[in-house]
Amino acid sequence: MFCTSLFLNEVGMTEADSPLKIGPFTLASRLIIGTGKYDTLELMRDSLEASGSSAVTVAVRRERMYDRVGQNVLDYIDPAKYILLPNTAGCYSAADALRVAKMGRELLRTLENPGADWVKLEVLGDSKTLLPDPIATIEACEKLVADGFHVLCYTSDDPIVARRLKSAGATSVMPAGSPIGSGQGILNPNNLQIILEYLKEGDSDYPVIIDAGVGTASDVSVAFELGADGVLLNSAIAHAKDPIGMSHAMKHAALAGRLAYLSGRIPKRLYATASSPEEGVITTRPW
Repeated sequence: MFCTSLFLNEVGMTEADSPLKIGPFTLASRLIIGTGKYDTLELMRDSLEASGSSAVTVAVRRERMYDRVGQNVLDYIDPAKYILLPNTAGCYSAADALRVAKMGRELLRTLENPGADWVKLEVLGDSKTLLPDPIATIEACEKLVADGFHVLCYTSDDPIVARRLKSAGATSVMPAGSPIGSGQGILNPNNLQIILEYLKEGDSDYPVIIDAGVGTASDVSVAFELGADGVLLNSAIAHAKDPIGMSHAMKHAALAGRLAYLSGRIPKRLYATASSPEEGVITTRPW
């Protein structure tokens, strides 16, 4: 039984819950926020703060480290507050993803940020759908794991590919709720439930993080209600009319969805079930 006084705290988790563990990393918040697509880096900084996140993901490709006026994104991320998660966004081959991942590791080692040895792996199949190339993703995952990385793998909602990625050594599998940046939310909850069942079988603590497609706060709640351990999002905040307000909404949606999952929803029934007992009712039914 949870006490309502334990529901919320400042870092975006319930005090009745435990922190999210991904390999050697422990995150106070179960939200991981992206740093791209904001109108200004100042807006990005304030949105990250409002989200309560303790980890942010950064595209490592050189042209992505600076905005249109030459400001460096890393100057607006407090290294004492956030663990940086380098990602291989924009890579279309295993070879490119390996190169970018290693660039990210060297960059963060220079900054002495603890995120140097993990990476969010993306190997895309084409530029229109931004869906992952499953074969190249598995190949890159195996090689990065062999090179000492803790790999968080972006993948589709295919349960078989998800299981293959875990077998390849992925520290976390990150199935998409829907295509990147689409804002369509959770399109196939059934497949996500199967992925959760497959990956947590015999390993209930294995972290499964929903990545991509979130459009609004209710999508985050749904992801957590399904049993996801975390949610990674970017566009839903960066492209919102009020990114800072949406960051607050995402923080509280994560709290609500996670708490609902831990509390256990009632079963769905075909017919109504009275909330009050029928014993002692003085009226009679008309049938």
